[in-house]
Amino acid sequence: MPLRSIRGTLFYTLLWGVHALILEYAQNSLDYVEIWTGSLRMIAKNAVDYFVVDVETANQSRHSICQIGIAAFADGKMVDGWESLVDPEEDFSWFNISIHGIGPEMVAQSPSWSQLCSKVNAMLAGAAVASHTSFDRCALTGACERAGIPAVPYAKWIDTCWLSRCAWPDLPNHKLPTLARTFRIDYKAHDALEDARVAGEVLALALETRRMTIGELLASSDKHITGFPKPKAVRKATTPRAARAFTPAEDSAQ
Repeated sequence: MPLRSIRGTLFYTLLWGVHALILEYAQNSLDYVEIWTGSLRMIAKNAVDYFVVDVETANQSRHSICQIGIAAFADGKMVDGWESLVDPEEDFSWFNISIHGIGPEMVAQSPSWSQLCSKVNAMLAGAAVASHTSFDRCALTGACERAGIPAVPYAKWIDTCWLSRCAWPDLPNHKLPTLARTFRIDYKAHDALEDARVAGEVLALALETRRMTIGELLASSDKHITGFPKPKAVRKATTPRAARAFTPAEDSAQ
């Protein structure tokens, strides 16, 4: 083998060795979270304002998670995301399949919740987490209980549906598709990571509307945040973007 090729091989071997050591440190540290997108990179947890979680389920049982998506937000923007199919180890309901399109054949080679939970814990432990309604929080708790493992140790959980009701009480409803259309957010419903992204953007817009920072919201003494704390002084609310008016027929289609 030519000397140049030997040097190149040694260089890349050393490079991958250092890369592996960095990843091992990150996986064992609560200060960092590993999020998969097109390539592997590490995100400092203290650089993330909040994580947003969404799950899809195989049947009417909340613990029957078949897909999970987690979006990381900083300064009101999604900075990264991760999602995975999950083997619920339960039968699929035809009704649920018709909603999200995930069936037993798609999750046949996917990890179970007990296998995946450690990765989810590494992301969410000690963090501020949000979801649109309490469904996703209860689903994680139920899946952990069914697997006989400790619940995800988050610091605070924010309900973006309740916050949207507080921020925009005059909207016809506060479903994610309605909010996405109102504020012109691109959206493909019932994909876990897409739902998480849109819920995170809704949270950022609600904070903007109420002229409040995420830090002020998280200063609440409540572990489960379902409303805005009362401001010290009354401040005029603003609309973050021009909202599009709805017709009764359009809303009834939801």
